[in-house]
Amino acid sequence: MLTDVPPVTRALLIANVAMFVLQQWFDPWLIVNFALWPLGPHQVYGIENGVALRVGFELWQVLTYGFLHGSVMHIAFNMLALWMFGGPIERLFGSRPFAVYYLVCVIGAAAAQLIVVSFFTGGFYPTVGASGGVMGLLLAFGMMYPQARVMALLIPVPMPAWLFVILYGVMELIFGITRTQSGVAHFAHLGGMVVGWVLIQYWRGRLPIKPRRILMR
Repeated sequence: MLTDVPPVTRALLIANVAMFVLQQWFDPWLIVNFALWPLGPHQVYGIENGVALRVGFELWQVLTYGFLHGSVMHIAFNMLALWMFGGPIERLFGSRPFAVYYLVCVIGAAAAQLIVVSFFTGGFYPTVGASGGVMGLLLAFGMMYPQARVMALLIPVPMPAWLFVILYGVMELIFGITRTQSGVAHFAHLGGMVVGWVLIQYWRGRLPIKPRRILMR
């Protein structure tokens, strides 16, 4: 039941679904303005009512892209993962730190995607999806509950969460390097995981820069 889901996770689920519904009426306007576009000069995306639609990077896109999705299957997988991993992590972290963690992972994933597109892959296309934040939650779940049993859809064999996270990360890295599954932002996924790991280590006081108080052990 949605009422049993912690408040921030519930709000994220509702916000993502609501935005997907709005996309059915307000695309391409939402994609043009709120998807994550590559760094650099704006370019023509298309023509609407005889007027050229120019698109390009804007600062707010590093957050807003995480609430847009490309298809029903895309949002379905992301929301399933958000529901599965968001609840346990929010209950453990607390609602406010959880919200900070999730949004930082979304922004970190955006930064990774912008860097990779700018310096390695090139191209001019929008990036959308909550996957960066979701991958951060998966990483946190593997760190906080390493022995919990997790079963992937593609590999229907229960395995410890720590092993699942490592295998998933390695697969994302391989797919990203080999450019397998074109259209999937593998390095954005990895960016969400890496930034999540750094933030958890910071909260634990294990980085050179220390938090004002230790939030977790």
